[in-house]
Amino acid sequence: MFDTHELGRRPGALQRLTRTVDTPGDFGIQGVIGVPEGAPMELELRLESVMEGVLVTGTARASAEGECVRCLEPLGLELEADFQEMFSYPDADDRGRAITEPGDDAEDDEDRLFLEDGLFDLEPLLRDAVVLALPMQPVCQEDCPGLCSECGARLADDPDHHHDAVDIRWAALQGLADSLEPGDKDEKSGAEAGVDEKQEK
Repeated sequence: MFDTHELGRRPGALQRLTRTVDTPGDFGIQGVIGVPEGAPMELELRLESVMEGVLVTGTARASAEGECVRCLEPLGLELEADFQEMFSYPDADDRGRAITEPGDDAEDDEDRLFLEDGLFDLEPLLRDAVVLALPMQPVCQEDCPGLCSECGARLADDPDHHHDAVDIRWAALQGLADSLEPGDKDEKSGAEAGVDEKQEK
């Protein structure tokens, strides 16, 4: 929670804050990439008093961790997320006019964030900003070749990695040839030669 009491309610008043906070849980895309819970997050905030409340503008910086979607290797990246939000006074409408009962317009109130005793909570706003700033398909490098589709080897470790393609029409014969012992192949070759000699005669 952040306190706005020092800012006051005089429109135009300005306050700048720099804080380092522990990252709450669920700051990321589950199973893909995110900022680890408890990791330090640096915040630069600009609080500006306006007629209807306090306009909060800021930048969050943190280190995100995840894995490459192509080769599944761990990766890290430095994240920077910008955000801006209006926190309204509970006794003012969207034009800054005083109202006697907050929530007269229930539908509008659902979309608005309010100050509570001069305090505001940044966590939901930060979570949205961080998740939007994260890559949906993180890669360890732009040209990561990924994994071999046949054996799962990491192609970046062996650029010449390949498998000899076997024509599917010959696959059964290839399997038969692989199952023969070296002596069997020689005997078969000799038998085939004898058949050829008889045909020539």
